[in-house]
Amino acid sequence: MTGQLLLGLSILIILHEAGHFFAARAFGIRVEKFYLFFDAWGFKLFSFNYKGCEYGMGWLPLGGYVKIAGMIDESMDTDQLAGPPQPWEFRSKPAWQRLIVMLGGVTVNIILGIFIFWMLTFKLGEYYTPNDKLTNGIAPGIVGRSIGLQAGDKITAVNGKEIVRFEEVNSSKVLFGNAELTVNRNGETKSINVPANILEEISDHGLNEFISARYIMGSLIKIEPGSNAEKAGLKAGDSVLTVNNAPIRFYDEFQAAIRQNREKSVSISLLRNNQPLTLNSKVSAEGTIGVIPSALGVPRENQQYSLIDALPIGASKAWGSLTDNAKGLGKVFSGDVQANKAFTGPIGIATLFGKTVDWVKFWSLVGLLSMALALMNLLPIPALDGGHSVFLLVEMVKGSPLSDKFMERAQMVGFVILVTLMVFVFGNDIFKHIIN
Repeated sequence: MTGQLLLGLSILIILHEAGHFFAARAFGIRVEKFYLFFDAWGFKLFSFNYKGCEYGMGWLPLGGYVKIAGMIDESMDTDQLAGPPQPWEFRSKPAWQRLIVMLGGVTVNIILGIFIFWMLTFKLGEYYTPNDKLTNGIAPGIVGRSIGLQAGDKITAVNGKEIVRFEEVNSSKVLFGNAELTVNRNGETKSINVPANILEEISDHGLNEFISARYIMGSLIKIEPGSNAEKAGLKAGDSVLTVNNAPIRFYDEFQAAIRQNREKSVSISLLRNNQPLTLNSKVSAEGTIGVIPSALGVPRENQQYSLIDALPIGASKAWGSLTDNAKGLGKVFSGDVQANKAFTGPIGIATLFGKTVDWVKFWSLVGLLSMALALMNLLPIPALDGGHSVFLLVEMVKGSPLSDKFMERAQMVGFVILVTLMVFVFGNDIFKHIIN
């Protein structure tokens, strides 16, 4: 998974910096360096010169950079600025050209994200569960039950709008809170309010503890190697009938029965090749035994799109991920979600890729990361593209550039902010990894 993370980051960093590079070259601005990863303290894995630009790869995989002549950046190299502006320098160009250069990386990230989601949508289509075909309703987890949902409820609308695809229940319009769910419970219509801090609860327990489709407990399709279920003799293909003599029909009933017997032993009655059998299994401290059942009664459909029709769908998914990230930041600033629960660093991201290579998952994550990188760089923090862009917009309104001394100090402040954020994210990542 580390290799997949480095490959994904390399693609994103190279293309992001290429956005700055080609925008600068288009306006005749000299680019002195183009680096994948940082060559901190002068150490680099390799480098070469081509047409006046040094290309290379640093050893610190926390980003990359292009060094643009005549620009005050994180390198704090001000020697060049001591002389008069040269026609091939960043500072000698009109503010609108410099603004385009600064937004070049973000623009490429957004285009890349849209392209990836476009191609995934065209290739795979969209798999979804028709909400009106969920005859068994939902199975709420810990978080779902805490807001008043019950097993078997049928969610028919969100904020008064009818749900067509069940996946809408776990979309941002619900997960960001302050939503109203219309629920059909045994023929009676009820309203369930989703609190503003629901995202924090989900970050504590996981999305699977919010709302999932309720399905019939079918035959076991997998027994985790080395699990208590394997030790007890359960096999793939077994059909569970009871747990401790309590009838089991739905998977959430099975989960609840097992969870109630943490660190105890349970008696499981089942059918194997149509023959009854009873086995005893120990239950882990987490309340599991290590079985994966088949999902009976949960219909799945696929909507295919032509190349042209897939474009707006993919663009909507990409843009939705960017706006969702922006709303998530808003939740942090408003206090609805704690920062240590909202941010994930390289360790957490690496685990998302998984231990085996799944190219659909890989490109999906790269697409999401591309949009997240675009948003991060748009933040109005000095040393980021967004900070430089804000200063350029001020210059365009003011009619004159901000002083070099101000820009140098702003870069220092921005650098301190970024290092602080980096230390926080890495520390939080390591802490989560240790406690999990």
